[in-house]
Amino acid sequence: MTIRQIRVVPDPVLRTPCDTIDAITPGVERLVQDLLDTVDDPGRAGVSANQIGVNLRAFSYNIDGKIGYLLNPKVLELKGEQYGDEGCLSLPGLWFKTRRAEYAKVEGIDLKGNKVVLEGHGIMARMLQHETDHLDGHVYIDRLEKEERRQAMHYLRTHAA
Repeated sequence: MTIRQIRVVPDPVLRTPCDTIDAITPGVERLVQDLLDTVDDPGRAGVSANQIGVNLRAFSYNIDGKIGYLLNPKVLELKGEQYGDEGCLSLPGLWFKTRRAEYAKVEGIDLKGNKVVLEGHGIMARMLQHETDHLDGHVYIDRLEKEERRQAMHYLRTHAA
């Protein structure tokens, strides 16, 4: 069991779009196990590969007691709107109301190369969007309304290590 350290802003790996996984290798299998071990902690809804310093398109999730992963995720569909609290392990101490789609459908593959579709409403939809954003080099504060973003940036400037 390997629980990996979470990278925090301003680590540049969090702002770098992740590479597609072209082959399922022992390294990719270890990455998935590390992602699953790292997300299996109370209060963690998802962990993307770049949050643990790996520049590959993979994430793990822990929603309503169900733990899983997805490789090479791509958003297929977004519907509706939700506006609720969102936080991020890479931005400790920050929680802001964030607009997201109420429903999200994402497609990727598993370790056997089989197509996998994950979809859901509410927190599941929020997690799917949040983690795919990470893999595209974005953090949730990029999606904040103007005033909330200003507050978040001020917090980051005044609490930088």
